[in-house]
Amino acid sequence: MTNSIKEIEFTDCMFIIGSNPTEAHPVLGTIMKRARRRGAKLIVADPRRIEMAEMADIHMALKPGTNIALANAIAHVIYEEKLYDKDFIENRTEDFDDYLDIIKEYTPERAAEICEIDPEDIRAAARLYATADKAGIYYCLGITEHNTGTQNVMALSNLALMTGNLGKESAGVNPIRGQNNVQGACDMGALPSDLPGYQKVIKPEVREKFSQAWGVEIPAEVGLTATEMLPAAIEGQLKALYIFGEDQALADPDLGHVRKSLTSLDFLVVQDLFMTPTAEFADVVLPATSYAEKDGTFTNTERRVQRVRKAIQPVKGTRVDWDIITDVSRRMGYPMRYRSSEQIFDEMASLTPSYKGMSYPRMEDLGLQWPCPDAEHPGTRYMHKDAFARGIGLFMPSDHPEPPEEVNEEYPLILSTGRNLYQYNVATMTGRTDGINQKEGRSYIELSVELAAQLGIENEEMVEVTSRRGRIKTQARVTDAIRDNLCFMPFHYIDGAANELTTTASCPITKTPAYKFAAIRIDKIGG
Repeated sequence: MTNSIKEIEFTDCMFIIGSNPTEAHPVLGTIMKRARRRGAKLIVADPRRIEMAEMADIHMALKPGTNIALANAIAHVIYEEKLYDKDFIENRTEDFDDYLDIIKEYTPERAAEICEIDPEDIRAAARLYATADKAGIYYCLGITEHNTGTQNVMALSNLALMTGNLGKESAGVNPIRGQNNVQGACDMGALPSDLPGYQKVIKPEVREKFSQAWGVEIPAEVGLTATEMLPAAIEGQLKALYIFGEDQALADPDLGHVRKSLTSLDFLVVQDLFMTPTAEFADVVLPATSYAEKDGTFTNTERRVQRVRKAIQPVKGTRVDWDIITDVSRRMGYPMRYRSSEQIFDEMASLTPSYKGMSYPRMEDLGLQWPCPDAEHPGTRYMHKDAFARGIGLFMPSDHPEPPEEVNEEYPLILSTGRNLYQYNVATMTGRTDGINQKEGRSYIELSVELAAQLGIENEEMVEVTSRRGRIKTQARVTDAIRDNLCFMPFHYIDGAANELTTTASCPITKTPAYKFAAIRIDKIGG
């Protein structure tokens, strides 16, 4: 997030797109509700009538995969009605004219036809967002999990640049991270192109710094992403895989393809808390500890690095993650001589400019938000106040794309996947909790009242759902809160797993899978 969670309460306008905060991020969702009660305007763009849509000034139930067309049309209105921030654009951005060449083609009427919404809602949303003194954009996986995920994010960034809503309090462009500590994992270099702090391995000076610190030569080549590794296993290019705290056999798209990939490996190691579906494929399972059994840090969605302290002794036979990894490293010929998580953090901070001013004692209470460049720095509540990381902001125009696969007579419906309030991710932990399972313990698919009537399907009836990749049985949930041609499934469940159906299409830049768009059909069982 460019800004902080607490700032949301004092924003003048919230634009929520591709995010269902009250179910996926309920604490943050509560703060958004508080901002709304305080008087903040609320725009929601979501194909479903989620809880935040119920209290919105404007709800645009756009067709999945049309985010760029919507953002471009909002920008079109802002420009035509002269609601943009001329001084900010002239002094802090570049390539605005190139952007205008694209957005001038996206009239509200054209975008409304693409998005299947009312053009007047586009105009109203543009006016609310552009005229607010402090307007924040809040998005999640509904923006990034598309074959155009990067362009979707850029389209939203363009709106913030156009209106001067970056570098100010209670505004900004704010991705709401999808999992606990996913921000921290990225910060620590769990990306094939980066070392800690997003320092690029392709830069010689970066490699030299880490090579000197670690006493080994750092490779210059960018590695494979997670979604590239599995196809590489099938092709015989990847022989062994070490999976750490991830359940690909339930979380990744096209599970038939995932199973083929895992069985194609010569050797698979899984380090996890439980015997997950992925661990069933492993040659070696390394039992790790939970958050309550170890010391360390988590970094949350607002870039806040927080201490995690051991509350209970580890379960017998398990070990903390860093201890397992250092032991594996030692046995493979590279001795790591760490004695504590604090020592590891201190080393990382010494090599990472955005973390350089952080230490365990300084994070004793509420933690610190990066960038925190020195020991006197208080941390950064909101970013880009005086300048952007690249100096000035760059407008990055995009056109509306083709969907990742065709919807046709055989597969006439669109499936989008996501979360519900009760289960977390692939339910590795929550799925083992009886009380939670009593609330939401089984797979289901949401479809509209009109579609259910057309198909002759009753609420809670078991149905068969088929895509070009697989077929599952699940329970139908008939609702008036979803578009007629759209279906929604949570991806938490092993039985009736939504990811049997999803496509392996992904964003070509980030390689993030397009979980939010798959062509399907629904059939009555025995019908």
